[in-house]
Amino acid sequence: MRRGYNIARQGLALPRTLQHRCRRLLKHRDCMSKNQTRKPLEIKISTVVAVAALLADTDPAKLSAALSQITGGTPDYFEDEFTLLDFSALSTIPAPGKINWPALISMFKEHRLHPVAVRNAPASLEEEIRSHGLSIDVVDQSKQFELTPPPSPEIPVAPISEPVAPTAPVKTSTAPTMVIDIPVRAGQRVYARGTDLVIMAVVNPGAEVIADGSIHVYAPLRGRALAGASGNGDARIFSLSMEAELVSIAGVYRTFDEGWSPTLAAKPAQIRLKADRLDITAISLK
Repeated sequence: MRRGYNIARQGLALPRTLQHRCRRLLKHRDCMSKNQTRKPLEIKISTVVAVAALLADTDPAKLSAALSQITGGTPDYFEDEFTLLDFSALSTIPAPGKINWPALISMFKEHRLHPVAVRNAPASLEEEIRSHGLSIDVVDQSKQFELTPPPSPEIPVAPISEPVAPTAPVKTSTAPTMVIDIPVRAGQRVYARGTDLVIMAVVNPGAEVIADGSIHVYAPLRGRALAGASGNGDARIFSLSMEAELVSIAGVYRTFDEGWSPTLAAKPAQIRLKADRLDITAISLK
């Protein structure tokens, strides 16, 4: 059969039945080759961003009331975010067997937050944490930040003048700027770890772009943008057409469920952090 295949490649005539048989054998061989090289599983490095929930209590009812206050009762405030349950704020760590894990996990899911791990948990609780399908998260202080509710605009807070202790110089990242040339679709997340993020195409509603540094969008920004994700309060968010659903800098965030003001909507703007408040200003291109 191999010799017949070579003859056919040379352009010599073969009986029609033999030609059909050769073609069937070649097709079968190609399929076998593809099946042999196909891998049943591939593991690739991927960045997953999670919300950190700092628990001062483990009572599901109290935590549910606190979440309702944060979200204002909005059912889709969170969008099925992965969640780390952080025990660092607990004054007393409950003894093994005292936490109602099924009720606690179910309560967070009702608010569209999905617990995947526990942070700052004592060794005495690790076994029962794993038994409920949660992982033990190892704290990386250099990457930790807290998502805090936006300050109320009706109650202005005057800055308090206090002596400022000298601080160590901030280390700058040597990571190259991440540049995205294609649109970021709904449901996609882009995370620029340790660097700035530059996007040359539209960020669609439902998409999320995150950077430890600043975020520059040279197109409409219609999704969610979180700059200074590792706690950098000097980070900024820029867009040539500001239409974001949510913006955040160093964990201080603001949503725009009722839309943007006419003076800023769909116009060039920048967002920065001033005295623990997000300052949004227009950018003049002239």
